[in-house]
Amino acid sequence: MPELPEVEALVHHLRENAVGRTVHRVDVASLQVLKTFDPPWTALHGQEVVAAHRHGKHLDLEVADGLHLVVHLARAGWLRWADTMSAPPPKQGRGPLALRVHLGPPGQGPGFDLTEAGTKKGLAAWIVRDPQVIASVARLGPDALGITRTQLEDLFAKRTERLKTSLTDQSLIAGIGNAYSDEIMHMARLSPYATTGKLNDEQLDHLHEAMLTTLTDAVARSVGQDAARLKGEKRSGLRVHARTGLPCPICGDTVREVSFADKAFQYCPTCQTGGKPLADRRLSRLLK
Repeated sequence: MPELPEVEALVHHLRENAVGRTVHRVDVASLQVLKTFDPPWTALHGQEVVAAHRHGKHLDLEVADGLHLVVHLARAGWLRWADTMSAPPPKQGRGPLALRVHLGPPGQGPGFDLTEAGTKKGLAAWIVRDPQVIASVARLGPDALGITRTQLEDLFAKRTERLKTSLTDQSLIAGIGNAYSDEIMHMARLSPYATTGKLNDEQLDHLHEAMLTTLTDAVARSVGQDAARLKGEKRSGLRVHARTGLPCPICGDTVREVSFADKAFQYCPTCQTGGKPLADRRLSRLLK
């Protein structure tokens, strides 16, 4: 799933390449991706792109009359930029393409596709005058890149859920997903199962530093990269996430995994849990 650093890099790419251009045409290949119908997507036609923003993991393209095309890429969505877009309108319901934005005469100018792989569709797009009318934007907590140590302590006070859950709760802290939460906890040497509200001052110090360092470094690696290379750049910077069975780059212990119904997280026992492997419910069921 694209998280804060990748979305920030995509927004930066749009600022550099889309702002100042005119939306000539929007093609909708999947009607289910549009979560609003008024204003219609045709309201974007003829409008100059004036800004690109990020709200947590949402991407926001603003045009001259105050309309915003807001996109959440979900688990398997992506933005694919092209210097020349195909002119013929795409057929609906065919392949991964959901929406196409022409920022020049079709067949002559640049633009981008919003695509989504797989059969489980979560990619969402809204056309609104105020992004705050979108429920998933309105509920966002403070952005993870701007959160202070004091804010973090206040947000975590009296919370009883596991740290992994807190870090990925967008209403608590915006922008962190499954991958970077694993990386942050590993850098902070904290267990994913630690109780959020019981972290002491030293642990909060380490967590805050790890959060800012991990995300800032990831943004620095990602911004300026071609959109097609961002996924590979993300993988190259990960130390524990998606590295099950490989040695931890810090201590050499084997990176372990805990799996749930539709996702998994990775951690290092030596660095994070005092050498004790966490219970994996999937493995426990197999052993019964």
